[in-house]
Amino acid sequence: MSALLTDLYELTMASGYFAAGRQNDIATFELSVRRLPANRDFVIIAGLEQALEYLANLHFEAEEIAYLKTLPQFSNAGSEFFDYLAQFRFTGHVFAVTEGTPVFAGEPILTLKAPIIEAQIPETYLLSAITFQSLIATKACRVASAAQGRDVFEFGTRRAHTPEAGVLGARASYIGGCAGTSNTLAGFRYGIPVFGTAAHSWVMSFETEIEAFRELQKLLGSGTVQLIDTYDTIEGARRAISLGKPLWGVRIDSGDFGVLSREVRKLLDAAGMQDAKIMLSGDLNEYRIEELLVDGVPADAFGVGTDLATSADAPSMGAIYKIVELEAGGVTRATAKFSAEKTSLPGSKQLFRYADHDLIACSGECSGGAEALQKPVMVGGQIICRQTLQQARDRAKKQLAAIDIKNHPVEYSPDLQELSRKVQEEAR
Repeated sequence: MSALLTDLYELTMASGYFAAGRQNDIATFELSVRRLPANRDFVIIAGLEQALEYLANLHFEAEEIAYLKTLPQFSNAGSEFFDYLAQFRFTGHVFAVTEGTPVFAGEPILTLKAPIIEAQIPETYLLSAITFQSLIATKACRVASAAQGRDVFEFGTRRAHTPEAGVLGARASYIGGCAGTSNTLAGFRYGIPVFGTAAHSWVMSFETEIEAFRELQKLLGSGTVQLIDTYDTIEGARRAISLGKPLWGVRIDSGDFGVLSREVRKLLDAAGMQDAKIMLSGDLNEYRIEELLVDGVPADAFGVGTDLATSADAPSMGAIYKIVELEAGGVTRATAKFSAEKTSLPGSKQLFRYADHDLIACSGECSGGAEALQKPVMVGGQIICRQTLQQARDRAKKQLAAIDIKNHPVEYSPDLQELSRKVQEEAR
């Protein structure tokens, strides 16, 4: 992974650390969420797998170092610095909250301990990787919850901000509770169930709608989902029904979902096709799905695209990556930021989860009866702990069922509060 995939100031700081002879100082950085996104009570953590792969493969290519030499910001950097970059690898340790875990504002999600340059350069990538997927996983969780046990399929790649964002968004959506994705690469790469049959262009490419339906049924058999709203939804339903089984169901992508789905359900049932499903898609999100189900709409599944792939109502999150501890010259010093509205807590930490609250404590503390959420995932630059995507998905479901997500306070240990008081007093 290219180490240039970072902000310039990470590299200018690296040059400065090296010039000051501080490349062997050991820094501990902590990634957390300062403020939850809008309309969110929690965040489902996702993206850790990509963050670890980045660290494990972090390096500079020769042509990248040559490029840095052309920048005026490095005109005073000596040749020794560029020799250092040529050998650069991540050799540190990482502790992190497992993917699929719901967390709250201020909680340590990831703790990274490494020589200071190795710890500084990854900031940009780590924030981006974890923020994006966590936003999408959380949105997916909300959508899946609104669907009340009905399948939700992620359809958002064509609306995602980049094609790769569509792939990673599909991954995060599966962690958050979606039943599958339309993205074939996500299915191949991550083993996510894929779903999709045909678009309106398929129907319009044939002279008649029923011919399009017949050919699709020949192709897909029991997996056939007829898209019935190209011309007239009710007539489309009648034509699909006239072909009989096999038929998984029908999809309605536009119009008055309440009126149309009720009429289509009547037609299906009257034809003895009670097991045929109705899928709704088109500008859906958790709010619209909840409204539809409250209204008694007979939908069996939903396809959600734009709002899910972009986390449209909360497209950003105030994640931060702050230095909390520094070892230099045989002395360990806790560090913190105390500026108004942007404070951080000093020292390496652990996050403990009880049934009724979370506790943020100093890393050396023990807390009986709780789960320590930050676990070692990387030692000496080597990944030592992985989980499958299914395990992350299962963890999200289990954790959300185990705690009262809307009434789960976050507390701070007395030792951590005292450390913060001392560091702030010393800073003054």
